[in-house]
Amino acid sequence: MSSSDIFIGETIGTAVLILLGGGVCAAVTLKRSKAKDAGWLAITFGWGFAVLTGAYLAGGVSGAHLNPAVTIGLAIEGGTKWSDVPLYLASQLLGAMIGAVLVWAVYYGQFHAHLTDPEIAKTKDDSPAGPVLGVFSTGPEIRNVVQNLVTEIIATVVLVLAILTQGLNDGGHGLGTLGALITALVVVSIGLSLGGPTGYAINPVRDLGPRIVHALLPLPNKGGSDWSYAWIPIAGPLIGGAIAGGLYNVAFA
Repeated sequence: MSSSDIFIGETIGTAVLILLGGGVCAAVTLKRSKAKDAGWLAITFGWGFAVLTGAYLAGGVSGAHLNPAVTIGLAIEGGTKWSDVPLYLASQLLGAMIGAVLVWAVYYGQFHAHLTDPEIAKTKDDSPAGPVLGVFSTGPEIRNVVQNLVTEIIATVVLVLAILTQGLNDGGHGLGTLGALITALVVVSIGLSLGGPTGYAINPVRDLGPRIVHALLPLPNKGGSDWSYAWIPIAGPLIGGAIAGGLYNVAFA
């Protein structure tokens, strides 16, 4: 697998993942959206289908990691070369940022309608998170550093271990067709079962890339980007991916 394959596959695959995943969050959150208030089921299945689509697109090119936690887990397991890890991570972050910008472009009118609505504009909220930050990144329902970090670690261990044990690495060549479907269903399951406390980032770039875009976009009344929390959906999934890789080598290799 060449460096250009990794760059192209991971950038495009992650961009599509965030476009569709962030898109369902925007659809459910923003005023003047036909899917407004569709609820948690719509979000969890939307993210599952986003993973499925991104994996199908990138699987034959880069292996469709689309997630630094997966890349770290595969590197520890031995299916990905450590020398390729920086390129995977950089491509995934770039793709996540592109995907977030595309969500903004698709929902441009809805963002404006939502953030200029008098009820939103006059709301006084002491939370560090802005009124549309949830479209871009995750946040906890209860702010408890230990609980939030442990939640992200456990959820990511489930994801990465499921990938490794389903044979999705395929000798380092990436996700198979059935493997992509299984992974998507695992993501839905994690969202339904473990997503309530933190919004289940389970992917550092899924959270960091869109959070950076939220901070940069010229959105009126957008509020803060909650940088004080941002390290948890980065550290938790990375730790979880490393633990999953180690568990795989001990228990399944």
